[in-house]
Amino acid sequence: MLSDEEIVARILSGEKQLYESLIRKYNQRLYRIGRSIVNDDNEVEDIMQSAYLNAYVNLAGFENKSSFSTWLTKILINESLLHKKRKAKLEQILIEKQDVKHHSDTPLTGLMNNELKIVLEKSIAVLPEKYRLVFVMREVEEMSTRETMETLNLTESNVKVRLNRAKEMLRDSLSSQYRFSGVYDFHLTRCDRMVNYVMTRIDTVSVKHQ
Repeated sequence: MLSDEEIVARILSGEKQLYESLIRKYNQRLYRIGRSIVNDDNEVEDIMQSAYLNAYVNLAGFENKSSFSTWLTKILINESLLHKKRKAKLEQILIEKQDVKHHSDTPLTGLMNNELKIVLEKSIAVLPEKYRLVFVMREVEEMSTRETMETLNLTESNVKVRLNRAKEMLRDSLSSQYRFSGVYDFHLTRCDRMVNYVMTRIDTVSVKHQ
């Protein structure tokens, strides 16, 4: 099995169809982390598409200083935060114009299949962002402490403190045993849709040469 770095090298050599394997490999991770930042299902898919295209165009700039997964995750986080900032600015403009506060939260539909998942997602959603992001990366996506540190530019102590604090908050909210592996699922049909979109778009763009 090829490593991520070997796949990137072959893509840069002209085998761009191999990018599909990276999209399928990281769809679940990017979706879960994106959802921990942006509380809208459809918007997260748009952000993922932008992140994949951004990563593809800049593949030549990936110099193996960190793992490909860390590099890609950072791109996704940056895209998510920029999206959130732009959306907040737009909402503020609308509020000022209409003098009415509009709530744009979209209910999660079709993703959660039982009450436990619904309760978990609601509990996770109300965590402060800095705790929610670490929690999703470590407990839901099962990223290592080191990879979380590198992705978020935090110390090991910061990661552990934020994770423990997130768990404490969730325990207070749930007051019962919980499991995390099933939340924020990115199902196969959505994975196929993401692959089809990105692979179609990369036919129209080129990797930037450093």
